[in-house]
Amino acid sequence: MIDEITKLIKQTKDELRERLPRLYSKDLLELLFKHPYTKIGFLVDELGLTRKTAGLHLRAIEEAGILKSMKMGRDVYFINYRLFALLKEGPKGS
Repeated sequence: MIDEITKLIKQTKDELRERLPRLYSKDLLELLFKHPYTKIGFLVDELGLTRKTAGLHLRAIEEAGILKSMKMGRDVYFINYRLFALLKEGPKGS
């Protein structure tokens, strides 16, 4: 499982650097893998961004195909769907 998550982190890192080089940071990448989802408040609290900037970043990452948004009540969650699937289904060949 650890090897699969490591591969997924590298793949996501490469995608962020290629598609959104201005947004990429190690801290942002780590935040996307801290939980299988994130939300604007996480970026505000952990990266020190404004709510507006955090929202723009997450929408851009969603448009790049890395996250998928889901509205639940008043909150919008951005799902790291590949990490979620890996955690749910387990590593390949298991």
